[in-house]
Amino acid sequence: MTVSDVVNLRLVRKRKARETAELEAAERRAQFGRSKAERDAEAERRARAARALDGHRRDEP
Repeated sequence: MTVSDVVNLRLVRKRKARETAELEAAERRAQFGRSKAERDAEAERRARAARALDGHRRDEP
């Protein structure tokens, strides 16, 4: 850009906001994104742990 170029600041701000949002989304996908198999395995592990806990409960007298 040269000094004589006219710049619409609103558009520049929006472009920067979109780029920032995309970078944040990519970071979140890397951090929280899991495959369906991983989610299913985690759900099965939690269910197994809950069953084991329920199996060790004492009956009310």
